[in-house]
Amino acid sequence: MGCVKLIDRRMTVEEYFELDEQSDIRYEYFNGEMYPMADDTLNHNEIVSNIRAAFSSFFRPRGCRAFSETIKLKASDVYYAYPDVMVTCASSDLSGSYIVEHPSIVVGVVSKTSEHTDRVFKLKEYKRVTSLKYYLLVEQNDYRVELYSRLEQTDLWTYHTFNNPTDLVRLDAFDFEMSLEAIYENIEFMPEEFAPEE
Repeated sequence: MGCVKLIDRRMTVEEYFELDEQSDIRYEYFNGEMYPMADDTLNHNEIVSNIRAAFSSFFRPRGCRAFSETIKLKASDVYYAYPDVMVTCASSDLSGSYIVEHPSIVVGVVSKTSEHTDRVFKLKEYKRVTSLKYYLLVEQNDYRVELYSRLEQTDLWTYHTFNNPTDLVRLDAFDFEMSLEAIYENIEFMPEEFAPEE
């Protein structure tokens, strides 16, 4: 979600859909307000590609699909987001066209400008999605992945961080694992003071 509202009036969900579909810019929607999505860095784009490729290879044969960036997530009746990557196994999602409502996994690639939104606002909103089992936050200028995991059939979550290239991020509910080395393949980290603003 961008940090600045583009339109200074409240909009219905229907108005949001109409404007978003006609625009070259992606917008997230929360409670009547629209927020433009920030442009991606090369690192951001490459990390998203690495994660989606790994998810697609693993989950597609199991009847699930991985989507990235241009597919909306309906997190609630008042919040529509564009996650960097998400996986769904729900038949209602797989037979749809534009919106995922029952994701199992959501991934956010963190930038300096999105950090607070990803770690506070989106974490709170995504935890309300009853189908969601995992929320991953991936830094783009350092080896760091944060994993929030829902304990089965509860609203309780665990939290783990991974900081080494050889660390394995494991999603036990799916018997899936991915190393940080694979997530960050072909990435050149930029010192924070030289990293461009998003």
